[in-house]
Amino acid sequence: MKGNTEILASAFKKGAEEAGHDVTLINLRGMNIKGCLGCQYCFAHAGACVQKDDMAEILEALDQTDMVVFASPIYWFDITAQLKTVIDRMYARGKIGFHFHKTALLLDSGADHVYEAALAQYNMMTNYLKWENQGTILAPNMEEKGSMQKSPAMQEAYDLGLSLKD
Repeated sequence: MKGNTEILASAFKKGAEEAGHDVTLINLRGMNIKGCLGCQYCFAHAGACVQKDDMAEILEALDQTDMVVFASPIYWFDITAQLKTVIDRMYARGKIGFHFHKTALLLDSGADHVYEAALAQYNMMTNYLKWENQGTILAPNMEEKGSMQKSPAMQEAYDLGLSLKD
């Protein structure tokens, strides 16, 4: 679909690949991911979730990665429900821990001054889990599909990817 978030994430990916990193983009659109049940089955089963859906693919990718970049448009002053569901389901790794310890955040929106909730959630999550925030990029006023192509955030995302160290 090449929406603004995907365009921004692709700029990051290009920079990171040029810096010698392998990058996998996972587009949540169309994936079947149910909400966390809070049943703690995962705590008794080495991080395996009782639900059998597309989250298994994401958990497998998380177990192989050194860094996670969360990217989302802002819907109603926060990240999308799809990304929030994935974050909630990452609870499956709560007892066994995460393979990665570095993260970044890419957000875009149709307006300015709408990022507070998403930033607060991300900062609290990274602080609690002791993940190292490698950078946060905000791209406001992306009112039309493709607006990102003209945003300075494109260069910022590329530069962030390029700046990553092992």
